[in-house]
Amino acid sequence: MTDLSIPEGNARGPAEHSVRDQIIEAANDCFARYGFQKTTVSDLAKAIGFSKAYIYRFFESKQAIGEAICRSRLDIIVVRAHAAMEGSTSANDRFRRMFKAITASSVELFFDDRKIYEVAALAASENWETAKVYTATLLSMIEDVVKEGRETGEFERKTPLDETCRAISYAMMPFTNPLHLERNLALIPDGQNEVTSLILRSLAP
Repeated sequence: MTDLSIPEGNARGPAEHSVRDQIIEAANDCFARYGFQKTTVSDLAKAIGFSKAYIYRFFESKQAIGEAICRSRLDIIVVRAHAAMEGSTSANDRFRRMFKAITASSVELFFDDRKIYEVAALAASENWETAKVYTATLLSMIEDVVKEGRETGEFERKTPLDETCRAISYAMMPFTNPLHLERNLALIPDGQNEVTSLILRSLAP
């Protein structure tokens, strides 16, 4: 299984996971209620009952807290995608299951709460570390499926592997990138299924 392994990155201070989790949980509630842009670290400190200085022992900025929230959701998407692919009978089937799970989980985790979507949109538009690592992880998952399909004879082998995987990633972007997905919610599931079929036809030998 590909591990998202998005680094703790901007976390500071002692590795007291329970305190970090408490800060993240409070931030999640505040962002969901007021939005990421309108919430300050002072607001979070007040909500938790900590001093602002204490929060900065664990996170160097509000963005670092937003990164942690995004990371937790992106981890879930990757885990669900891998779980969906288990028991698949072919590379074609694995790709369909992976793409469908990523899209469905993205809609659930980022769009059921529009305030939390704001954090995901910022991560994507400003190319936060979480977004960069997530993009690389999806590309690695695509590569694993394409390699399998080439080994079993399901997919063509003439096009360079890296070019093929990047092109697939670009084609999937309307349904995997939060910024694009927001504009394409009405196309789910039909549009996503049609893009899946188009990708798989292009991979056929």
